[in-house]
Amino acid sequence: MSDTGRASALRGGIDLGGTKIEAIVVDRDNRVLGSSRHPTPTAGTPADVAAEMAGALTEAAEQAGTATGELAGVGVGSPGAIDAATGTVSSARNLPGWEGAYPLGPELARRLGTRVAIGNDVQVATAGEFRLGVGRRYTSLLGVFWGTGVGGGIVLDGRPWRGRGGAGEIGHTVIRRGGRRCPCGNEGCVEAYAGRAAMEAHARREIEGGRKSDLLKIMESKQRERFTSAVWEAAVQRGDDLAVELIDGAVAALGAGAASACNLLDVEAVVIGGGLGVRFGEDYVERIRRAMESHLFPGHTMPDVRLVGLGDLGGALGAALLVDADGA
Repeated sequence: MSDTGRASALRGGIDLGGTKIEAIVVDRDNRVLGSSRHPTPTAGTPADVAAEMAGALTEAAEQAGTATGELAGVGVGSPGAIDAATGTVSSARNLPGWEGAYPLGPELARRLGTRVAIGNDVQVATAGEFRLGVGRRYTSLLGVFWGTGVGGGIVLDGRPWRGRGGAGEIGHTVIRRGGRRCPCGNEGCVEAYAGRAAMEAHARREIEGGRKSDLLKIMESKQRERFTSAVWEAAVQRGDDLAVELIDGAVAALGAGAASACNLLDVEAVVIGGGLGVRFGEDYVERIRRAMESHLFPGHTMPDVRLVGLGDLGGALGAALLVDADGA
């Protein structure tokens, strides 16, 4: 294949998360040829986030021996409400200053010199698992991505179900009326108990109130500004009472939320991913499965509950699938 033909077959994928931006370049067979990871800005505006995303993909393209303008296109998985037709992202509340709508697709297209397709981060990660990962054997599945927030993706009868653009928000299933305040503004959502950002806010309040915990000390030792997945894992491994209590609560919340979704959709499988999901791994996937059991409607068959197979790159791989390598 000529250099021109090779470049036109390459696609970019960007996974925009609350703590990190993962960018990759893949070939026609979805093999990763270049990758780059940048921290997600903690302050600024959506334009600052877009600049960081463009920088990460530029590095991935250089590693793959190409330039962004030579790619067939770039797919992006972003949190928030997505208008795929216009490339705008709204209400991505886990990102700095992102309360309104921002034309992320057009801005990235301008910076990168190629077309850009936008999808919801968890929906595209779920589609990636369905096509390339552990979901390949199923015709219906629910993706539950446990990270900065708690997101969901749905595949029904072999096709992604997006609703009117906002389907899959399992993190905002209410599991406790009048419960803990969620970052979305409602009370008692799954994310209020299981989202990394919500758990961190709760833990900091507890510590400020005199509760003993090593979470801050661990964060500083790892030179982090937030309680990342690695910080939570280390605290749990140390037996930190506050961390264990909050992670146990997260498992219970995820089990209740996933079971409620299965009661409605009766999918064949639930796929657990996200930064915390991947970090805690198979043992916690089994714990979530057990937490689902008491909430599943009697008579329903327990779905398979699986850890994602594509690991940390699943979101970026799923995003790259938004672009047809032939340019269609």
